[in-house]
Amino acid sequence: MTESDYELTQAVGRGAISSMGDLYERHRPLVYSLCLRMTGNMSEAEDLTQEIFIQLLGKVGSFRGESRFSSWLYRFTTNHVLMYFRRTTRRRERFPYLADEIPAIHDRPVSFAPQLLDRIALDAALAKLPSGSRSVFVKFDVEGYNHEEIAGIFGCSVGNSKSQLHKARRRLRKLLLPQKGTKFVPSCG
Repeated sequence: MTESDYELTQAVGRGAISSMGDLYERHRPLVYSLCLRMTGNMSEAEDLTQEIFIQLLGKVGSFRGESRFSSWLYRFTTNHVLMYFRRTTRRRERFPYLADEIPAIHDRPVSFAPQLLDRIALDAALAKLPSGSRSVFVKFDVEGYNHEEIAGIFGCSVGNSKSQLHKARRRLRKLLLPQKGTKFVPSCG
């Protein structure tokens, strides 16, 4: 029988480090895809994914099971990447003569405000979706599951999963694209 995420986190918290491997296998695609979206750099995303799972070893025991582990991990990952941005920005400010030593900083936009605004708009739009469509959208487009896996998770058919994803995407487009007669200024980033 497969252990739940909560059972695995509690086992790691008690010192059963081997359970971390199961968590890594289950959730690495989610962490990597989020890191890649936030950094826009495959190498940084891979490094950050490794860092996050190393940090997780010491923190995973604090997961109380009040939400889904994937939601908790999503927030943990987001916070870790934001701290990474702050560290690299501070390093560049404190040691400008080392700027050539940190080439990834030059590739990143100076301001994250447009990305943050996009993220807030996306979160608000996701909150407006019906729970079934939102759950399938998150599993497929955010966490990287395929339709067969989603059908198994939610106990529905593959066709239902595809239909819910289609409905979610169509609704998100309506919520996120500008309406006729409004001026749209795309964010640069």
